[in-house]
Parts: sequence; C-alpha cells; structure tokens
Amino acid sequence: MPRASAAAAAHTARQVLDSATDLFAARGFAAVSLDDVAQAAEVTRGAVYHHYGNKQGLFLAVAARLQAQVADAVVAAADGAGKDAREQLRAGSHAFLDAITAGPALRVLLVDAPAVVGWAEWRRLDEANSAAHLREALRDVGIADDLLDALSAQLSGAMNEAALWVAQQPNRAASARRAHAALDRLLAAALP
Repeated sequence: MPRASAAAAAHTARQVLDSATDLFAARGFAAVSLDDVAQAAEVTRGAVYHHYGNKQGLFLAVAARLQAQVADAVVAAADGAGKDAREQLRAGSHAFLDAITAGPALRVLLVDAPAVVGWAEWRRLDEANSAAHLREALRDVGIADDLLDALSAQLSGAMNEAALWVAQQPNRAASARRAHAALDRLLAAALP
C-alpha cells in the first residue's frame, strides 16, 4: 500500500487534533480514549499513535495549539489598541480573559493541563505564549526589571483565577463583565 502524501498526512494530523480538542473540552482528559479520538476523526487508532505517540502527546499538542490561539488573540487585541503601552496592556489582558473562557481553552488549559502535562510543562507553554506577551507589555509600561517577573506571575495567576471563577458562575455574561471591571482595577493599581 503506498504511503500517504505529506498533504494527506498533515490533513489527518489536523483531523485528529481537531477531534481531540473537541473531546478533551467536552469530557476532560480522563474520560477520552484514543479510540474515541480515532472514531471522531474517522481515522484508525494507529494514525493517532503515528502522529502523536500517545494520549499525553496528543493532549500536549492540543494544549500547545490552544495556548498559541489565546496568545494570538492577546497580540491582535494589543496591536489593535493603538500605540499607547497602557492601552495595549489593558486590551491584551481583556482579550486573554475572553479567549481563555471561550471554547475549549478553559477546560483544557486551566483545568486539565496542569495535571496532565505537569506544572513545569504547563508553565513552559504559558511562558512561550501569553505570559511572554504580558511580561513584554509590563516592561513597556515601565515596570522595573526587579518586579517584572513577580508582577507577571501575579497578574497571570489573577487572570487565570478570574477565568475559572467566570466559568463556575450561573450567569457567565454578568460574571464576565464583573471580571473585566475587576481586571481594570487590578491593572490600574499595579501600574506605575
């Protein structure tokens, strides 16, 4: 049997990743098997193993892609906020809160990922994406180097906790508005 072309292989890998993202978001890591993913993607279990190695490798790929999507939303919002560094930080922070609470990002990135991939890998993914943009934005508004890492960690943690809080509230829209108002206060208090 001839080997699949590179384009067909890439298509299969995307199908698997898309299906896994949906399943992990809906059911959580523990309740999803590779057979479930293969069936949803309409591929063989062997194809899943071929592209991602194992369930944890597949989950890591899902988490990495979602981290990049959240970071892209942050950058787009910050870039759209004009030249003022404070407005860029504010817009990017609000975009993070919106992006992390939308779709599969919340459950995959904030609920399951720390336990599935471990804290060190979870932090590495965050540092390579949204946290890097937060740190850069804080530097741009004038946060001194000796406080930069600590403030980045604290603001990042506050936004992650706000996202989890919003997700647990019965009226998510009203809770999101309150979370955004609180984020504005937090940013105003933290900035020089």
